[in-house]
Amino acid sequence: MSSAPTIETDRLILRPHEASDLDPFWNFFQSDRSRYVAKPDSFSQMWTGLMAEIGSWEVFGWGGLAIETKDGEFAGQVCISQPPHFPELELGWIVFDGFESLGFAFEAASAMRDYAFEILEVPTLVSYIDQKNRRSIALAKRMGAALDPDAPTYDAMDLVYRHLPDSSGPGLEAYA
Repeated sequence: MSSAPTIETDRLILRPHEASDLDPFWNFFQSDRSRYVAKPDSFSQMWTGLMAEIGSWEVFGWGGLAIETKDGEFAGQVCISQPPHFPELELGWIVFDGFESLGFAFEAASAMRDYAFEILEVPTLVSYIDQKNRRSIALAKRMGAALDPDAPTYDAMDLVYRHLPDSSGPGLEAYA
């Protein structure tokens, strides 16, 4: 049993990862959609990374959650993470092919951000975004994050967008 929460939104279920998530993740990393994120060199390395997202819930109280539609389709991942090379706690997202332009990334990332602020009581989050990733930059701005040019980053190609607590979140009843 995982200590990871399940978070429901109007159209999505953010759930703990399952073994069946491995192949879709690998397929994502083999596609052009992953061009703006660090890619694993092998299936084993991807497996290790996903297991770290899962295990982080047990050790740190945060990690990755699968984005699933209410129809049961696996659409991507949203996470709160800070691996050793990240200067700060990050809010990150991945949306699989076929699920973009539907508002799922906004809905999932907003719910995870609100969970971090309301439940975990973190004071701030950042999103490290490749400067060429216009869609993720637009999403961060739509969520109310602001470019923080003074924030440290681990990758010179990344911009840092800072998220601050927002009282307009869904409220604690959305978290199971």
